[in-house]
Amino acid sequence: MLTGILVAWALLTLLSLVFVIYDLKKNTPEAGVMKVGWALVVLYTGPVGLFFYFMTCREPMPGTHEKFIDSLWKQATGSEVHCLAGDATGIIIMAIFLSFYEIPRPIEMFFEYVAGFVSGFLIFQALFMKKMMGGTYMKALKSSFYPEWLSMNYIMAGMIPVMVIWGEHDPLAKSPGSLHFWGMMSLATIIGGFIAYPINKWLVSKGLKHGMMTVRKGEKMHMHHAEVTTSQRQVKKALIGSLIALAIGIVIAIIGAYL
Repeated sequence: MLTGILVAWALLTLLSLVFVIYDLKKNTPEAGVMKVGWALVVLYTGPVGLFFYFMTCREPMPGTHEKFIDSLWKQATGSEVHCLAGDATGIIIMAIFLSFYEIPRPIEMFFEYVAGFVSGFLIFQALFMKKMMGGTYMKALKSSFYPEWLSMNYIMAGMIPVMVIWGEHDPLAKSPGSLHFWGMMSLATIIGGFIAYPINKWLVSKGLKHGMMTVRKGEKMHMHHAEVTTSQRQVKKALIGSLIALAIGIVIAIIGAYL
């Protein structure tokens, strides 16, 4: 039964991905980095990602994208998509690499955590967004470190329990050539995305992360970015909260793995 569900999910994911890539190319005037982000998120989350693409990003009528994406919850979704695309990509690539080796589960999770952070922070945030974060790579690294770390911790708080529990109870999920592996990663990414949404909404509202953008030919980029209205003290408190969430996720994973 599970295999049949996974086959259906894979087909729906493929159709969702084809549509999103076509629509982003032909209809929706998003920034290039966000187009890549949406394509990756839909690849990992299938119809769930497609649903949120329709709800928060797809231009409903020509010339309406700027107004359509204006609300905070849609901007927060854009922030979430950007972060999730980078982090999940690093995690999945590392999981594929580690599948060829027999290593303890805690070490595997540690390497996947590091890979997710490196991919999200060094590439998707600092590299892809450097023009919007001071113009240089070093400035982008400095301004995006804490926001990326915060979001990453919540994403992993959701992904770790799914990957550990499913992986421990389903031997087929170890192999990247199996639909069970991709089903596990899809569910983990979906759960991680939902758990990380509130912190992304907070980060966007405080001006610490960007949301959705509009890019039209011959026009200046239309970017929604609030003024920074938070202190280092508040950021550090939020960071502690994210570490607590991560610890809770790890505890759930340990309990679920041995039930």
